[in-house]
Amino acid sequence: MKRVGIVGLGDMGMAMGSNVVAAGFELTGFDLRAERLDILSEMGGRPAESPQAVGASSDAVFVMVLNGDQAREVVAGENGLLAGMTPGATVIMSATIHPGEAREIGALVQAAGMSMIDTPVSGGRSGAESGTLTMMASTAPDVLEANMPVLKAVGEQIFHVGEEPGEGQTVKAALQAFIGASFAGIFEALVLGAKAGVSGQTLYDVFSASGVGGPLFRNCAKLIMDREFKGTGSHIGTMYKDLSISMQLGKDTGVPMFTTAAVFELFRAGMSKFPDEDNWSIVKLLEDIAGAKVEW
Repeated sequence: MKRVGIVGLGDMGMAMGSNVVAAGFELTGFDLRAERLDILSEMGGRPAESPQAVGASSDAVFVMVLNGDQAREVVAGENGLLAGMTPGATVIMSATIHPGEAREIGALVQAAGMSMIDTPVSGGRSGAESGTLTMMASTAPDVLEANMPVLKAVGEQIFHVGEEPGEGQTVKAALQAFIGASFAGIFEALVLGAKAGVSGQTLYDVFSASGVGGPLFRNCAKLIMDREFKGTGSHIGTMYKDLSISMQLGKDTGVPMFTTAAVFELFRAGMSKFPDEDNWSIVKLLEDIAGAKVEW
């Protein structure tokens, strides 16, 4: 049995861990919150007292933390994974961080005699819970092949997007720019229709049947019209952080990001107004400005 670890037991990490256990792997996990370790134990995983302890008990470890600073500390800190993992083990960087941060961490992992799969994910909490995440994996082909059973425990579509650390994160940054712009378009279109007197049901039905209709629109619009703005697994702070990475990548590469810049500022406003809510809460900002409400 392959021993698997996970550091970062938030909504995403915990759901991924549940699928790792269900796939028959021995799971060891760590989180700073004691209550998350209790949940891990209840679902069949083994809590550890540090990332180092996770590394010592695992052949492959998912890192599912919030940002690059946390990822660097988890992997290469004083009590990090590298202090416990044995040569030949694999760090699976499933957190979304800046490509440059992934390259830096990847170099540290390689220097320690381990491998790293740079594979941010897409699909949100629902994808993590169902084991249907999309994974953008960058690593050597043999490393990917050796760890494919572990990746398939949490992901449905696994794309080999490159061989160097940072290439997976680059694809994710481009994807998040696209998703963010799509969200903003949905928010504005729904508020426009509502302000003009069109019912939410009509907007939902027509948009769903059009060329832009799809799971992203239907999920987003339903949550808005059901007025579910909290606890849906898509926290506004996470998207704001991801868009900041997209913006930085645009700056690094010299690509003008006109639309993404506007979306970034929209999410910044949403963060200020609704810091504890989810992406869809931004529609309330537009509703307040327009004097309208999107509802069925």
